[in-house]
Formats: sequence, C-alpha cells, structure tokens
Amino acid sequence: MRFGVVTFPGSNGDHDALSAIELGLQQEVAPVWHKDRSVDGFDALIIPGGFSYGDYLRAGAIARFSPIMEAVTDFAQQGGPILGICNGFQVLAEAGLAPGVLLRNANLSFSCRWVHTRVETGRTAFSNGLQPGTVLRLPIAHGEGRFFVTPEELAHLEERQQIVFRYCDEYGNDDPLANPNGSTDSIAGVCNERGNVVALMPHPERAYDPLLGGDEGLQILGAVLRSGVEAAVGR
Repeated sequence: MRFGVVTFPGSNGDHDALSAIELGLQQEVAPVWHKDRSVDGFDALIIPGGFSYGDYLRAGAIARFSPIMEAVTDFAQQGGPILGICNGFQVLAEAGLAPGVLLRNANLSFSCRWVHTRVETGRTAFSNGLQPGTVLRLPIAHGEGRFFVTPEELAHLEERQQIVFRYCDEYGNDDPLANPNGSTDSIAGVCNERGNVVALMPHPERAYDPLLGGDEGLQILGAVLRSGVEAAVGR
C-alpha cells in the first residue's frame, strides 16, 4: 500500500508520519508538497500535524486553500482513506471534509503530554478491526484542539456513528479530568459520514515505537491496511 503525506509550509509532523509508515508499518510512503495538484498513485493520504502557514487567521484556514486540497477533496469524495492528525484535523475541518470546528483549548494553554483515548467505532478506514472500548495511549501537542459542535450536531454525529475516539482515563472510563482541552463530549476524533476520512487530535504517528514512549499508534495507522485497499479499489 502506498501512502502520501501532504506537507504544508509549517508542517512539523510530516517526518514523523513518513517514519511511522516506513518503519512502523513497513509500507511505501512519499511526501506530497502543498503546491502539487495530484495525488495519483497513492492508496491513502495523511494530513500531518504542525502549524500550516503559521496558523495565521485560524489553524488550518489558509492550508485549506492550498492547490493540493482540490486533489485531496476529490480523493475523499471517491472514497480514498484520509487521516488528518492535529493540524491535519484542523485543515480537514476547514475544508468541510471533517465535521466540527477546533477552538482554543479551554485553559488557553498549549498542551503537550500523553493521554488515553477510547475507540468508539470500528467502522472507519482508520479504526477498522479495533474493538469499541479499546483504550490507546497517545501523545497530544496542540493549542487549538477543543472540538466543538452544537447539541444538534452532536446528536447527528452520534446517530451516524461519526465519533471515532474519545478522551478517557487509563481504564477507559469517562472522566472530565481526562479531557485535555475541553472538547465537546470529550471527543478526540471523528469521521465523515462515509467513514473514509478520519480526523483526530492525538498523534498516532508519534507512537509507533516503544523507544518513543509507546507503539499503540500503529493500531490506528495499521487499520487502513485492513480497510484502505478496499476503499481505494472502490474509488
């Protein structure tokens, strides 16, 4: 399977993603520059973390208009699997490819630490094969990671199983103290209605080797190997 990692000016998680795919999953991977206009030849895409265009205006607001995003949007509409991580989540939300908006953390401070997240559904390209209730330990690093939707939008997401990950304690229990940014309903990751586009704030690409502090991120990155090929073939 061949992955593409989209890189914008200010991205800083692109090399982590490239290493995680190549070393952790042992799959083919290549960078995709923001000025490119095609993602032909890729079976899955990763929109990495960082501070695209310096996070001017709003996080992800400028990157959403990069030339590559037209191809990314077409890829998503054709069923191609896309994973947006941290700033990648913000870009996908700005582009309308992922639901919700990302606001300043509730404590108005940048948060960089390890958290626990609980799998809520295994129906997506990047949670396929993961049992709901599975708890993963992953790092976060963001200042604008507070996921927000209205109560009506939250009910819509619940009904359509679009909530993919929630913050929790180490045992998988709901705990307000485990929510690092004040996200609505402790939501850490969501998907589009089709389930081929997944966006999350924690960084699975920074948790692919025990030497980095943990390797549970591979369960998310590797899930697409079970589902992504079928999605790509169906495009």
